[in-house]
Amino acid sequence: MRLRPRSIRVRDTLIATLVSLLAFGLPAAGIDLLIREGAEEHHYRDIEYAARREAIDLRTPPPPRNPIPPDPNGVDLIQVVDSTGRVIYATRRAGQIPITSERPPQGQLFRNFVHCRTGRSCLFVHVTRVSQTEIRPTGTVYVYAAKEVPTMLAPGVLELMILTVVLALAGLSSWITWRVVGRTLGPIDAIRRQLAEITASDLSRRVPEPGSEDEIANLARTANATLDRLERSVNRQRQFTADASHELRTPVAGLRANLEDALMHPGDADLEGTLEAALRDTERLEAIITDLLLLARLGTSAGGTQEKIDLAGLATDQARGRRTEIHRNLVPGVTVVGVSMQLSRLLGNLLDNAEAHAESRIDIEVRREGDDAVVTVTDDGPGIAPKEREQVFRRFTRLDTARSRQAGGTGLGLAIARDIARAHGGTLTVEDSPKGARFMLRLPLGG
Repeated sequence: MRLRPRSIRVRDTLIATLVSLLAFGLPAAGIDLLIREGAEEHHYRDIEYAARREAIDLRTPPPPRNPIPPDPNGVDLIQVVDSTGRVIYATRRAGQIPITSERPPQGQLFRNFVHCRTGRSCLFVHVTRVSQTEIRPTGTVYVYAAKEVPTMLAPGVLELMILTVVLALAGLSSWITWRVVGRTLGPIDAIRRQLAEITASDLSRRVPEPGSEDEIANLARTANATLDRLERSVNRQRQFTADASHELRTPVAGLRANLEDALMHPGDADLEGTLEAALRDTERLEAIITDLLLLARLGTSAGGTQEKIDLAGLATDQARGRRTEIHRNLVPGVTVVGVSMQLSRLLGNLLDNAEAHAESRIDIEVRREGDDAVVTVTDDGPGIAPKEREQVFRRFTRLDTARSRQAGGTGLGLAIARDIARAHGGTLTVEDSPKGARFMLRLPLGG
């Protein structure tokens, strides 16, 4: 059986109620005792004084007046009763009917107690035994002095009042807790409802972010950041599917056509040429698939082992063995933190692109610029128009200029290069150049 409430609001309110009852109840019990003991002590002191004064009057002549005058402290219920229960002296208000028949226990001279009369109020009563008096030298009389118990001190009344106050305070505390927790959890409930409405087909929606800087606002921001990453990941998967289905169709169709033609006309087919064409198409398929998978991996993180990399040394390795003349202006000691294999692929793709379009020369430069490491690769080819500079980074882009993708390439080199740069916290852009195209890579320095 599950006893713990599922609702945080209900659970916190119950806990606050219990804590309030304990926090208010224990001090209230102590206050009740202090009030009752203090008040009772005050009233008993008054009636004890009145009874003693009357006992002294009984022992000394002349005999006391009848009716007995009220005590100066306001005690107007005083009686002197003999051993048979007959009232000898009394104040006017006390009358001739004994206040009570209770007497001090054997061996005690006095007694304090509360006496409640049927249908009437209760009394604080003090009774004193007087053995030898002026009026009864050989007999025993009893002096009673009483005061009415205030309504607040009647049995159970003070406790009921204090209990009412405690319950009211606990109720107020519970109500405040209910409202505060409800207001606090309101943004969380809004986040929950929004998340429940987000589906895989629409990841563009975001949860509301409170304007505060508390934990709930941090939760909302974290949820939105997670949704951003999820949307990017899903978009990359969709892009991967679209790219794969689009770009793989042509080489697969060419490969199938060549193989079917060879099967239909085996005598007329050039077997060696057919196999060479099939091998080229297969290599192109392999290159496209490899690049697409790399792009998909880069969509989640940089991946691989992070290490300090000297960009000058990396550029030297990638420039070695090129068929186009490469002029180097490399500042040594410009280091970044990243994945060596991916940064090598980035520089290699930039040099491949420059080599594909250069007429006779490629320039590569590595330098520091503020807190960034900067790498530029410049060719002396036809260049890229400003309006087309962003298009070259799109997958499988074909420009309407002389820099259109050459046969044999996958059309993913620059897209991969930019994604690697972004995965390492950097940027890759096309900048102005006197001749040809200039690609500029910026990465944060790694110390």
